[in-house]
Amino acid sequence: MSSKLMAEFFGTFWLVLGGCGSAVLAAGVADVGIGWLGVSFAFGLTVLTMAYAVGHISGGHFNPAVSLGLMIGGRFPAKDLIPYWIAQVIGAIAAAAVLYLIVSGAPGFEGVGGFASNGYGEASPEGYSLMSALVIEIVMTAFFIVIILGATSSGAPAGFAPIAIGLGLTLIHLISIPVTNTSVNPARSTGVALFADGPALAQLWLFWVAPLIGGAIGAVIWNAMTTDD
Repeated sequence: MSSKLMAEFFGTFWLVLGGCGSAVLAAGVADVGIGWLGVSFAFGLTVLTMAYAVGHISGGHFNPAVSLGLMIGGRFPAKDLIPYWIAQVIGAIAAAAVLYLIVSGAPGFEGVGGFASNGYGEASPEGYSLMSALVIEIVMTAFFIVIILGATSSGAPAGFAPIAIGLGLTLIHLISIPVTNTSVNPARSTGVALFADGPALAQLWLFWVAPLIGGAIGAVIWNAMTTDD
Protein backbone atom coordinates (compact mmCIF):
# COMPACT_ATOMS: atom_id res chain seq x y z
CA MET A 1 0.00 0.00 0.00
CA SER A 2 2.81 2.45 0.77
CA SER A 3 4.15 2.05 -2.77
CA LYS A 4 0.68 2.63 -4.20
CA LEU A 5 0.16 5.77 -2.15
CA MET A 6 3.59 7.11 -3.13
CA ALA A 7 2.73 6.51 -6.78
CA GLU A 8 -0.57 8.36 -6.38
CA PHE A 9 1.18 11.22 -4.58
CA PHE A 10 3.81 11.69 -7.27
CA GLY A 11 1.39 11.12 -10.13
CA THR A 12 -0.98 13.78 -8.83
CA PHE A 13 1.97 16.05 -8.04
CA TRP A 14 3.09 15.81 -11.67
CA LEU A 15 -0.43 16.42 -12.97
CA VAL A 16 -0.80 19.64 -10.99
CA LEU A 17 2.75 20.88 -11.55
CA GLY A 18 2.68 20.09 -15.26
CA GLY A 19 -0.90 21.06 -16.05
CA CYS A 20 -1.43 24.03 -13.75
CA GLY A 21 2.21 25.03 -14.14
CA SER A 22 1.80 25.29 -17.90
CA ALA A 23 -1.26 27.50 -17.39
CA VAL A 24 0.41 29.78 -14.85
CA LEU A 25 3.90 30.00 -16.34
CA ALA A 26 3.57 29.44 -20.08
CA ALA A 27 0.05 30.06 -21.34
CA GLY A 28 0.00 33.83 -21.40
CA VAL A 29 3.56 34.70 -22.41
CA ALA A 30 3.43 37.32 -25.15
CA ASP A 31 4.10 36.02 -28.67
CA VAL A 32 5.35 32.60 -27.52
CA GLY A 33 2.71 31.53 -24.97
CA ILE A 34 1.11 28.12 -25.38
CA GLY A 35 -2.48 29.30 -24.79
CA TRP A 36 -5.42 27.07 -23.94
CA LEU A 37 -4.45 24.54 -26.59
CA GLY A 38 -1.05 24.05 -25.02
CA VAL A 39 -2.49 23.80 -21.52
CA SER A 40 -4.93 21.14 -22.72
CA PHE A 41 -2.10 19.05 -24.08
CA ALA A 42 -0.03 19.62 -20.95
CA PHE A 43 -2.71 18.10 -18.75
CA GLY A 44 -3.09 15.16 -21.10
CA LEU A 45 0.65 14.59 -21.21
CA THR A 46 0.97 14.56 -17.43
CA VAL A 47 -1.54 11.73 -17.17
CA LEU A 48 -0.10 9.85 -20.14
CA THR A 49 3.48 9.98 -18.85
CA MET A 50 2.64 9.09 -15.24
CA ALA A 51 0.23 6.34 -16.29
CA TYR A 52 3.13 4.67 -18.08
CA ALA A 53 5.60 5.49 -15.29
CA VAL A 54 3.67 4.44 -12.19
CA GLY A 55 0.31 3.14 -13.41
CA HIS A 56 1.50 -0.43 -12.91
CA ILE A 57 2.10 0.36 -9.23
CA SER A 58 -1.12 2.10 -8.18
CA GLY A 59 -3.41 1.92 -11.18
CA GLY A 60 -2.63 5.52 -12.12
CA HIS A 61 -5.71 7.28 -10.75
CA PHE A 62 -4.27 10.68 -9.71
CA ASN A 63 -7.82 11.92 -9.18
CA PRO A 64 -10.42 11.24 -6.44
CA ALA A 65 -13.22 11.09 -9.03
CA VAL A 66 -11.34 8.41 -10.95
CA SER A 67 -10.80 6.36 -7.80
CA LEU A 68 -14.52 6.59 -7.00
CA GLY A 69 -15.51 5.67 -10.55
CA LEU A 70 -13.16 2.69 -10.59
CA MET A 71 -14.54 1.54 -7.25
CA ILE A 72 -18.14 1.70 -8.50
CA GLY A 73 -17.00 0.04 -11.72
CA GLY A 74 -15.66 -2.90 -9.73
CA ARG A 75 -12.01 -2.24 -10.50
CA PHE A 76 -10.87 -0.83 -7.14
CA PRO A 77 -11.47 -1.92 -3.52
CA ALA A 78 -13.57 0.39 -1.37
CA LYS A 79 -11.17 0.04 1.57
CA ASP A 80 -8.45 1.85 -0.39
CA LEU A 81 -10.60 4.81 -1.49
CA ILE A 82 -9.90 7.22 1.39
CA PRO A 83 -6.11 6.51 1.51
CA TYR A 84 -5.94 7.17 -2.23
CA TRP A 85 -7.89 10.41 -1.84
CA ILE A 86 -5.56 11.59 0.91
CA ALA A 87 -2.43 10.81 -1.13
CA GLN A 88 -3.87 12.55 -4.18
CA VAL A 89 -4.86 15.71 -2.31
CA ILE A 90 -1.50 15.93 -0.52
CA GLY A 91 0.30 15.49 -3.84
CA ALA A 92 -1.77 18.26 -5.40
CA ILE A 93 -1.12 20.64 -2.49
CA ALA A 94 2.62 19.90 -2.56
CA ALA A 95 2.76 20.63 -6.30
CA ALA A 96 0.81 23.87 -5.85
CA ALA A 97 3.25 24.92 -3.11
CA VAL A 98 6.22 24.29 -5.41
CA LEU A 99 4.50 26.22 -8.19
CA TYR A 100 3.82 29.09 -5.78
CA LEU A 101 7.52 29.24 -4.86
CA ILE A 102 8.43 29.42 -8.53
CA VAL A 103 5.85 32.08 -9.37
CA SER A 104 6.78 34.22 -6.38
CA GLY A 105 10.26 34.61 -7.84
CA ALA A 106 9.01 36.49 -10.90
CA PRO A 107 10.11 40.12 -11.32
CA GLY A 108 7.64 42.51 -9.69
CA PHE A 109 5.66 39.68 -8.07
CA GLU A 110 2.51 41.03 -6.43
CA GLY A 111 0.36 37.91 -6.09
CA VAL A 112 -0.54 34.76 -7.96
CA GLY A 113 -3.95 35.89 -9.23
CA GLY A 114 -6.25 33.05 -10.21
CA PHE A 115 -3.36 30.56 -10.14
CA ALA A 116 -5.04 28.19 -12.63
CA SER A 117 -7.90 27.66 -10.17
CA ASN A 118 -11.37 26.54 -11.18
CA GLY A 119 -14.45 28.69 -10.90
CA TYR A 120 -17.81 29.87 -12.15
CA GLY A 121 -19.40 33.30 -12.52
CA GLU A 122 -16.73 35.95 -12.16
CA ALA A 123 -14.11 33.20 -11.70
CA SER A 124 -15.01 31.44 -14.96
CA PRO A 125 -12.62 32.27 -17.83
CA GLU A 126 -15.60 33.32 -19.96
CA GLY A 127 -18.07 34.17 -17.19
CA TYR A 128 -20.19 30.99 -17.31
CA SER A 129 -22.80 30.44 -14.58
CA LEU A 130 -22.82 27.98 -11.68
CA MET A 131 -25.30 25.79 -13.59
CA SER A 132 -23.06 25.69 -16.66
CA ALA A 133 -20.09 24.77 -14.48
CA LEU A 134 -22.03 22.04 -12.68
CA VAL A 135 -23.29 20.46 -15.90
CA ILE A 136 -20.00 20.50 -17.78
CA GLU A 137 -17.98 19.15 -14.86
CA ILE A 138 -20.42 16.27 -14.34
CA VAL A 139 -20.61 15.40 -18.04
CA MET A 140 -16.87 15.69 -18.70
CA THR A 141 -15.97 13.58 -15.66
CA ALA A 142 -18.54 10.93 -16.59
CA PHE A 143 -17.05 10.57 -20.05
CA PHE A 144 -13.53 10.52 -18.60
CA ILE A 145 -14.49 7.54 -16.44
CA VAL A 146 -16.06 5.75 -19.42
CA ILE A 147 -12.82 6.32 -21.37
CA ILE A 148 -10.72 4.97 -18.49
CA LEU A 149 -12.88 1.91 -17.88
CA GLY A 150 -13.09 1.17 -21.59
CA ALA A 151 -9.41 1.70 -22.36
CA THR A 152 -8.36 -0.54 -19.47
CA SER A 153 -10.92 -3.28 -20.08
CA SER A 154 -9.92 -6.77 -21.09
CA GLY A 155 -11.26 -6.26 -24.62
CA ALA A 156 -9.18 -3.15 -25.35
CA PRO A 157 -5.81 -3.31 -27.14
CA ALA A 158 -3.09 -3.93 -24.57
CA GLY A 159 -0.60 -1.17 -23.77
CA PHE A 160 -2.52 1.74 -25.28
CA ALA A 161 -4.68 2.77 -22.33
CA PRO A 162 -2.47 5.68 -21.18
CA ILE A 163 -2.60 7.18 -24.67
CA ALA A 164 -6.39 7.04 -24.85
CA ILE A 165 -6.74 8.39 -21.32
CA GLY A 166 -4.23 11.20 -21.86
CA LEU A 167 -5.85 12.25 -25.13
CA GLY A 168 -9.26 11.99 -23.49
CA LEU A 169 -8.16 14.44 -20.80
CA THR A 170 -6.73 16.72 -23.48
CA LEU A 171 -10.07 16.76 -25.29
CA ILE A 172 -11.92 17.45 -22.05
CA HIS A 173 -9.74 20.51 -21.47
CA LEU A 174 -10.23 21.72 -25.04
CA ILE A 175 -13.97 21.67 -24.43
CA SER A 176 -14.24 23.01 -20.90
CA ILE A 177 -11.38 25.41 -20.13
CA PRO A 178 -13.54 28.40 -21.18
CA VAL A 179 -16.29 27.34 -18.76
CA THR A 180 -14.53 26.37 -15.53
CA ASN A 181 -10.82 26.27 -16.37
CA THR A 182 -11.46 22.49 -16.28
CA SER A 183 -11.31 20.50 -13.10
CA VAL A 184 -12.77 16.97 -13.44
CA ASN A 185 -10.38 16.37 -10.54
CA PRO A 186 -11.09 17.50 -6.96
CA ALA A 187 -7.45 17.11 -5.89
CA ARG A 188 -6.22 19.37 -8.72
CA SER A 189 -8.82 21.98 -7.76
CA THR A 190 -7.97 21.83 -4.06
CA GLY A 191 -4.21 22.21 -4.46
CA VAL A 192 -4.26 25.49 -6.37
CA ALA A 193 -7.33 26.91 -4.58
CA LEU A 194 -5.35 27.04 -1.33
CA PHE A 195 -2.91 29.52 -2.89
CA ALA A 196 -5.10 31.40 -5.39
CA ASP A 197 -6.41 34.92 -5.02
CA GLY A 198 -10.14 35.46 -5.48
CA PRO A 199 -13.10 33.14 -4.85
CA ALA A 200 -11.43 29.79 -5.58
CA LEU A 201 -11.75 28.44 -2.04
CA ALA A 202 -15.35 29.58 -1.68
CA GLN A 203 -16.25 27.84 -4.95
CA LEU A 204 -14.20 24.71 -4.32
CA TRP A 205 -17.25 22.73 -3.16
CA LEU A 206 -18.55 22.52 -6.74
CA PHE A 207 -15.28 21.01 -7.95
CA TRP A 208 -15.64 18.20 -5.44
CA VAL A 209 -19.36 17.61 -5.83
CA ALA A 210 -19.60 17.71 -9.63
CA PRO A 211 -16.60 15.49 -10.48
CA LEU A 212 -17.59 12.91 -7.86
CA ILE A 213 -21.14 12.80 -9.22
CA GLY A 214 -19.76 12.57 -12.75
CA GLY A 215 -17.36 9.80 -11.75
CA ALA A 216 -20.20 7.78 -10.26
CA ILE A 217 -22.41 8.35 -13.32
CA GLY A 218 -19.63 7.31 -15.68
CA ALA A 219 -19.14 4.05 -13.81
CA VAL A 220 -22.88 3.34 -13.84
CA ILE A 221 -22.97 3.98 -17.60
CA TRP A 222 -20.06 1.61 -18.16
CA ASN A 223 -21.60 -1.08 -15.98
CA ALA A 224 -24.84 -0.76 -17.96
CA MET A 225 -23.00 -1.23 -21.25
CA THR A 226 -20.90 -4.23 -20.35
CA THR A 227 -20.41 -7.06 -17.94
CA ASP A 228 -16.62 -6.77 -18.32
CA ASP A 229 -14.75 -7.38 -15.09
